[in-house]
Amino acid sequence: MAALAQQQISKTLKKPWVVCLLATLSCALWGSAFPVIKIGYKLWNIDSGDSASQILFAGVRFILAGVLTVVFGSIISKKLLVPKKDGVKGILLLALFQTVLQYLFFYMGLARTSGAKASILDSVSVFFSVLIATLVLKNEKLTAIKTAGCVIGFVGVVLVNFTSGTAGGGFSFFGEGFIILSALSYAVSSVLIKHFSKFENPVTLSGYQFFLGGIVMLVSGLLMGGSLSQASLAGIAAIIYLALLSALAYTIWSVLLKYNDVSAVTVYSFMIPVFGCILSALLLRESLKGSAIIMLSSLILVSAGIYLVNKKPKNGEYYES
Repeated sequence: MAALAQQQISKTLKKPWVVCLLATLSCALWGSAFPVIKIGYKLWNIDSGDSASQILFAGVRFILAGVLTVVFGSIISKKLLVPKKDGVKGILLLALFQTVLQYLFFYMGLARTSGAKASILDSVSVFFSVLIATLVLKNEKLTAIKTAGCVIGFVGVVLVNFTSGTAGGGFSFFGEGFIILSALSYAVSSVLIKHFSKFENPVTLSGYQFFLGGIVMLVSGLLMGGSLSQASLAGIAAIIYLALLSALAYTIWSVLLKYNDVSAVTVYSFMIPVFGCILSALLLRESLKGSAIIMLSSLILVSAGIYLVNKKPKNGEYYES
């Protein structure tokens, strides 16, 4: 009975419309993180140059996210989620790449660039994920269609860049550069999740790596002299929201990666800049210098890219590039 139920879950989570719906939900949640983090900095009186407090802020968020993930997962599973002995290695590696490195670079980089621009640069993780899965680990084939889909999707992301008015402004290693390093760390973690979820529950992996990574960041932030002051209900609400979105989005993402190709899931990351730009404009009042036509064109290109990456080749022909 259990095996039959597992087969049904696997079949459902491989359906394109299910992947599209759940992946888009995750991207919408992640897109909202860009403006909410910057709002959180203001509410907690964290200066853009205060890296220690930014890391501390992230540590609190991910410890809470880890606890929430394990609690929710245990309730759904009707048993306490405890990692298997063979899953410890995966949790340690994911904590390093998915939480510590990704968000260390992300939080410090975001403090030095706009929310819209950060969401755009972060989308290069799609290219990193596809290249790692196809060229390094060789879990998938790099096809001409898949490559074209990535390029078209990225063109749509660049178009959003112009729409948001963030095309200029120069390049800073500690700002834009850190966001790109964050994207690389995320790409590595996506491939690791695909691998380790073969041996461990992806929800367990997400929850415990969040908690462990959060502790590392919390301790690092404190040792560096970071502090969180001027606590308010709004500030606490911001951290709770960020923890909840991480718990939900990464759990969904991890489950999707378990049952689908890395590229078929990570290509939806191109949607994050769209949500990031729109929500940054609404919540941070960042300028959207452009027309609705440009934004619509961007969405069409991103959607086309997602379609091509997920398009199944005819007659088993892959046309490797």
